[in-house]
Amino acid sequence: MATIFTKIAKGEIPSYKVAEDENYYAFLDIAPMAKGHTLVIPKNVEDDYIFNLDSEVYQGLWAFARKVAVAVKAAVPCKRVGVAVLGMEVPHTHIHLVPLNSESDMDFRKAKMELSQDEFKAIASAILSEYEKIK
Repeated sequence: MATIFTKIAKGEIPSYKVAEDENYYAFLDIAPMAKGHTLVIPKNVEDDYIFNLDSEVYQGLWAFARKVAVAVKAAVPCKRVGVAVLGMEVPHTHIHLVPLNSESDMDFRKAKMELSQDEFKAIASAILSEYEKIK
C-alpha cells in the first residue's frame, strides 16, 4: 500500500508543491514549525529509514534537498535553513527543511503554525519560483 507521501508525489492527494524533478518531490508541511517548512522526499522509494536508501537515491535526495533549501532561503526571510531527518510520523523517508531565525525555531515539540490556504499558496509559489531559477 502506498504511503501518504507517495500519494502526494503522484498527485493523488493535494499538496503545496515547491519543487520537483523526475526522482524527488518537495512540498510544504501542512503543520509547519515556521513559514516555509518544507518536506523533501524520494518519489519512487518508500523505505522509512534514510540510511536504508541505496547510495544513488541517498545522494540524489540530499542534492535535491540542497537546491530546495537554497530556494527556501531566497523566498522566506530567515538566517538559515535547518535540516532534520526524523521519519517517525510517516513511513517514507523525508527531510525537513525549516527556515530558522533562532535554534528554538526547530523545536518539534512546540505548537505548529496554522496558515491559511492563501498563505500556503503564496509561500509555495515564492519557493517554486526561486527553485526554477536554480534548478
